Order: sequence, then structure tokens, then C-alpha cells
Amino acid sequence: MFEKILNGFVDHPILTSVFATDFFILLFHRPPFLFSLVMFAGLMGMCMYFGQKLALFKN
Repeated sequence: MFEKILNGFVDHPILTSVFATDFFILLFHRPPFLFSLVMFAGLMGMCMYFGQKLALFKN
């Protein structure tokens, strides 16, 4: 499963860099409230995209 996640991130380098940047900005920088809501919505959208694309629990 870990290998499938890693390959999914390597296959989409731009989305991976946006995901990592967004996550670390929200985690360490604490942006203004409205901006953080937009960033959080984008982060959730990317999580759903990666979840659908990787289909980890599909047989």
C-alpha cells in the first residue's frame, strides 16, 4: 500500500508539491482565517482526488 501511495505522488509531481506546500503552510504558518479556509478546502479536494485516483482498498 505504501508503494502505491508513493508511486501516485511521483506520477503527479505538481499536485504533490501543491499538496505538501499547502499542508505545511497550514500546519506551521497559521495564515489568516479566510485564506486558511480556502487552503483547507483545496487540501481536502486534493485528498479526495488522490484517494479516488489511488483506490487503495480496491481489490
